[in-house]
Order: sequence, then structure tokens, then C-alpha cells
Amino acid sequence: MTAEMVAPAWMHEQITAEQYDSWSEEQCAGIEVVDGMVVVSPSASKRHNRLARILANALDEAGGPDWNADTDFDVRLQDVPLTNRRPDVVVYRADTIDIVPTRPAHVLLVAEVVSPGSETTDRVVKVDQYAKAGIAFYWRVEQAATGVPLLYTYVLDPASGAYRDGEVFTGKVRVSAPFSVEADLGAV
Repeated sequence: MTAEMVAPAWMHEQITAEQYDSWSEEQCAGIEVVDGMVVVSPSASKRHNRLARILANALDEAGGPDWNADTDFDVRLQDVPLTNRRPDVVVYRADTIDIVPTRPAHVLLVAEVVSPGSETTDRVVKVDQYAKAGIAFYWRVEQAATGVPLLYTYVLDPASGAYRDGEVFTGKVRVSAPFSVEADLGAV
């Protein structure tokens, strides 16, 4: 085994929020931290990235001056043990753009595009984590075999602290609350 093949020590030890906050943006890119352990995911496909960008652009336009929608940044779900997720799309309050880390209280909606290898995480694990963090809406985009993506929406039930099923969209997304959104996901 060569030196390039050996994982750095920090990948085998639980890290703290303070340690993570001291890392550069480049060190944090492409990783998530779950219960203090670094999780490295393979690079997303072009189709995956395109779906996320189309959805983020539609949500950003619909959010007006009060809400921003972006891709690829951390949402700090909890400090101890540290859990940072990097949702594919995040809709957050525009007035919190310079606050780091982004907290669940800043976030209205997170969306994940399911890719091969992320099915269980996006369908089960992240759903539970985002609900426990109190994020009001969760959307999951499935890249269906037909080529037309399916978008599953979930709404947080504050009484139970769990998501309840919302609408399912095929290809085009039209949502009136909390935004008026139309996104053609079938164009990828």
C-alpha cells in the first residue's frame, strides 16, 4: 500500500466542531460529518448536479428577496457530536447569507438528489436528521428509469417531529406554498 492510499488519521477519529471550523473550504468540500466522523462521498454525476442546479435556480427565483437557494455548502445540524450535512439544494433566509455555520433555524427547505450509492442515506437517514433538526421541508429527487425525475416532498409535523408525505411531482414541479415554483426537471 502506498502513502497515497492511506487515509489521513482525521478520517478515523471523531472530530469536534472547533476542529472542523479550523479547516479550509477546500478541506471541507465533498465531505460531510456525521456524529463526529468524516464521511466522504464520490463526486456527483453531471445529471445529478444539473438536477440540483435547475431546482436551486427555480427556488432562488421563487424565493424573492427574503430567501436564497444554493447548492454545496454545510448545514450544521448539531455541534456535539458534530453533524454537518451538505444538501444538494438549501433554501435559507437571505439575511443569514454571511452567518457561518448555517444552522437549521436559518433553513426552510433542503433537497437531496438520490444517486447510486446514496439511496438509503437520502431516503432514510437524512430524512430523520433533517426532521430532528427542525427543518420545515425536505424534498427528495429520484432519477427514475424513465429518465423523467420524480420529486417527493415532505412537510415537518411539529407535534411528532417527523416528516409527513407531501405531493409527488413528475418532471415539472409547481408549488404555491411557501413559494410559487415551477421547475422543469424533465429537461435534464
